[in-house]
Amino acid sequence: MSPAARKPKDDGNMNAETCARRVLETVPMVMRAIRREMRGASEEQLSVPQFRVLAFLGHRRGASLSAVSEHLGVKDATASAMVDRLVKRGWIERETHPEERRRVVLSLTSTGASLMDKARRRARSFLAAHLDGTSPADLQILASAMDVLRRILSEETQS
Repeated sequence: MSPAARKPKDDGNMNAETCARRVLETVPMVMRAIRREMRGASEEQLSVPQFRVLAFLGHRRGASLSAVSEHLGVKDATASAMVDRLVKRGWIERETHPEERRRVVLSLTSTGASLMDKARRRARSFLAAHLDGTSPADLQILASAMDVLRRILSEETQS
């Protein structure tokens, strides 16, 4: 990748719109690289949406199907089909809510938790290998930017 492709043009007029454009230009590149790595390295053939479901259930044990579909940004039927595949693979379990028989709660199995941890470590190692050689100052800038983005977006989701 050329140096020009790595560093977006900065005309000195940074504002929210310019920053949003940069985020939208960069995040898909990061996700494509992670997707490519997960496809090539995972003997279990874990897709990024499946990884997202496992990670979500790792943080939200007992979540409903509608919570999973909302998290993925898909229709309930799409999330249901994905959950069915993950249940068949033994990565998540689906149980009836103890107090509401029509409600289903989802949680990771120990196999699913182990797979998710392995995929997360692999993705982290992949990204670390690409960041290796980056100056400590640039790494700090990137980490700080991620912290700011996480804070802003978590404030929005909590409102």
